Amino acid sequence: MGFKCHQCSSVGNGTSEEITMHWLFTTLIIFVCTTGYSQLHPYDLLIKHGRVIDPASKIDSILDVAIAQGKIVKVGRGIAVTESKKVIDARGLIVAPGFIDIHTHVFVGATPGVFADGIYSVSADDFSFKAGVTTVVDAGTSGWRNFQTFKTNVIDKSQTRILAFLNISGVGMSGDPGQQDVSDMNARETALTIKNNPEVIIGVKVGHFEGSDWTPFKRALEAGTIAKVPMLVECHLPKYSLEDQLANMRPGDIITHAYEKIDERMSVIDERGQVRSYVLQAQKKGVLFDVGHGGYGFWFSEAIPAFQQGLAPNTFGSDLHRFSMNSGMKSMLNIMSKYLNIGMEIPEIITRASWNAAQSIKRPDLGSLRVGSVADIAILSVLQGKFGFVDAGGNKIEGTQKFESELTLREGKIVWDLNGLAAMSLQVKH
Repeated sequence: MGFKCHQCSSVGNGTSEEITMHWLFTTLIIFVCTTGYSQLHPYDLLIKHGRVIDPASKIDSILDVAIAQGKIVKVGRGIAVTESKKVIDARGLIVAPGFIDIHTHVFVGATPGVFADGIYSVSADDFSFKAGVTTVVDAGTSGWRNFQTFKTNVIDKSQTRILAFLNISGVGMSGDPGQQDVSDMNARETALTIKNNPEVIIGVKVGHFEGSDWTPFKRALEAGTIAKVPMLVECHLPKYSLEDQLANMRPGDIITHAYEKIDERMSVIDERGQVRSYVLQAQKKGVLFDVGHGGYGFWFSEAIPAFQQGLAPNTFGSDLHRFSMNSGMKSMLNIMSKYLNIGMEIPEIITRASWNAAQSIKRPDLGSLRVGSVADIAILSVLQGKFGFVDAGGNKIEGTQKFESELTLREGKIVWDLNGLAAMSLQVKH
């Protein structure tokens, strides 16, 4: 067997000694070339000239962001394009931390008629990245009995980072009669499951209980206290008054569907158009208010006066599921656009979509563009024009601005590129 050594242009007979020396020489050349290339191009990706908004670092400025090995390694001005293997020009665009949607239902499966391992939930990857979302939090679709199925079948297989509130109901959102079974609402088992999965489970959830017995609420609180995590209070608790719910919540607990106007829970706005006093007291105490838009959870008649009177949402949970995604909700980015046209400033919107959300779920490693952070990044444009925005009641407001997700990075990898910001340009001949 003969071989040609391209480095020395000699031909040998292929003795074992010659082959070994050739292999060593070739490996050395590759190592030297690769090392030299890495030194010349220390960054995998460089985002240039974008309006960088990083609430965690109190940054709102035209800057560059350099990424290597899935991490943010430098944020500053004038980073040379020659130092990066790939460059994205974000001139005129917003560069923000990847968004965190703290209210979704993504325990998708084949079971008809339910959310848990069922068809009412949706696949996170199908909806997250196109909205600039890199992390979703499942809102209690699983309980301690079926969380492992959720983790094995969905969480571990998803490109989107999926975290979870664990339902106090052992079977999660598996429909009745299971989710009405108080005897299966075990605080100890729930807390143990949370403690055994700290990288994924970030809280406990109570909701979808039709009785007047406060045991579910108390056991959710107990589980949250044992595991030292926040509690998410969803709607569908028709026998619990809003005042009692808020009075029994701790600082850092989250009430979602905060601006709904439905029969089963009193609105935060009273008959005079004022935010109820006990709602403001709960806010002052430290209870957090999440949008939780969904199909029924967000009404302009409640959200606009609440915003104008100081009850702005802490987070923009979408309540993404099979029915809400094609209704007034659309996406988390659509919710952010609604608040843009209601009057919230862009930095405040980015704060609630990223850093506020990370803090509310006690994950300060997320939601920022600090050096060393995972490179989860949303690049947005703000479109100008005439747009309509619809709430859960079929009411519309008109606006002149709308967010659009141009490009999304997850761990430094491009997972959404609407208009080819990172693509190679080709000339089309006509």
